[in-house]
Amino acid sequence: MSYKTILIDNNPPIRTITLNRPERRNAMTSGMQTELIQAFEETAAGDWRVLILAGAGEAFCSGLDLSELQNMQNKSGADHRTDAERIARLFISLHDLPIPTIAAVHGPAIAGGTGLAMNCDFTLATPASKFGFTEVRIGFVPALVSAFLSLQVGEKRARDLLLTGRLFDAAEAHQMGLVNEVVSHGELMTRVQTLAETLLSNSPESLTATKRLLSVQNRAWLDAAINASLQANAASRETSDFREGVAAFLEKRRPDWTRSPES
Repeated sequence: MSYKTILIDNNPPIRTITLNRPERRNAMTSGMQTELIQAFEETAAGDWRVLILAGAGEAFCSGLDLSELQNMQNKSGADHRTDAERIARLFISLHDLPIPTIAAVHGPAIAGGTGLAMNCDFTLATPASKFGFTEVRIGFVPALVSAFLSLQVGEKRARDLLLTGRLFDAAEAHQMGLVNEVVSHGELMTRVQTLAETLLSNSPESLTATKRLLSVQNRAWLDAAINASLQANAASRETSDFREGVAAFLEKRRPDWTRSPES
């Protein structure tokens, strides 16, 4: 099928999906999220053996698009639940792909962008890459990424990253285990290709079985965490702090957590 916000490069048995909104630093809209879900599910149903996820332009993915934030304040509770379910499906469809996945992160990967990068089996980044779960800065709850993050870095580090909302570089991400390798910008795609070829030399059935085993080991806990996260994600969008945080962001000012735009 044709896509508007992503590019598909088929080089059997390797498929590359590139986020393609460079003028918006590949910020995600609901449309891009839906297209990514379709592309991941299409990949899972095909004969591909490795998936590479990349971003066009200067960023991997800068998070949620400004237009989505503007629209959020006018949505109903049911709409917020639908949005949360779509984001959950996005991360789960990537996390559960039956083939090895590689994220090629050459620039900022913020909020949902960090979520995409870390949910790949391998995350390669350049020294210029930046990461961060910045949701708390605008009164939002980084709910859906929290479960996957805790599995990867442990609860203590997850608390640090999620509660401070701070940005961190590729070196720190590597030290925490969110990034497998840090390579120069000019060598990134060469190293990604080399890794893909290493994976292709292994038994495809064994790789799929190993991924399935790893997924099953944490399935019950992850399913429960995602269910709780769906509720927290939707509920946070109806709070006064969220309304104030979004308003402050759009107005380019510091949020005043003692007030609400409705007061």
